[in-house]
Amino acid sequence: MLILLPPSESKWNRPRGRPADPASWSFPQLAPARAEVAAALARVSASPAAGEVLGVSPRLHEEVRRNLELDTLPATPGAQVYTGVLFDALGLASLDPAARRRADRWVVVVSALHGAVRLRDRVTAYRLSMGTDLPGVGPLARWWRPVLEEPLTRAAGRGVVLDCRSAAYAAAWAPGPALAERWVHVRVPGASHGAKHTRGLVARHVCLAGTTARSVPAVADVVSGAFPTRLREPAREGAPWVLEVSPP
Repeated sequence: MLILLPPSESKWNRPRGRPADPASWSFPQLAPARAEVAAALARVSASPAAGEVLGVSPRLHEEVRRNLELDTLPATPGAQVYTGVLFDALGLASLDPAARRRADRWVVVVSALHGAVRLRDRVTAYRLSMGTDLPGVGPLARWWRPVLEEPLTRAAGRGVVLDCRSAAYAAAWAPGPALAERWVHVRVPGASHGAKHTRGLVARHVCLAGTTARSVPAVADVVSGAFPTRLREPAREGAPWVLEVSPP
């Protein structure tokens, strides 16, 4: 099982502690690409055009400044760094030990800065979105797409890819032909806030259920035990299944 989540826009960081050690993160083959994006982000964040390029309002200037200190600021496990509606609904702190171990194994956060990280990886709060056209790198979704192909395909193994990403982050990687029949995108009707909340609840339910299902319909059956759902077959070869989930 591979559960793909977007990062939260809001992020929290502990005030004290050791800085991040990128060599300890999951998917070490991403290290060169991560370093290149981080260097480009630092250059932009130090420029007068930082707010405009990063799409950040003046009131968030402090968050942009943090981008210049990512090597030295205290690092925090991703499970705590990423906050907001989706991660509140996922409720990692309240999962039982078995479900939390599954979340640590199954959940991957697709990140504009890091490419992909797991919840246990110690990272630092940053300000960068996947929709950014980063000078020196270009549009980030296009940048990460080929880089993420091998590690995320390997991470999926023989399991189902439960895709709970928003559109901007989904553009950073689409499972290839070998995975397409086991790829399902969770679609929630309604406003963005409600959709994020429901996707977080779906990810939580799957971790609690501990399913070993190896097919999309089997995983859809698990989700339908807690939510009204409708499963749609792929619209074309290579496209994902779509699991329409209504809030409980």
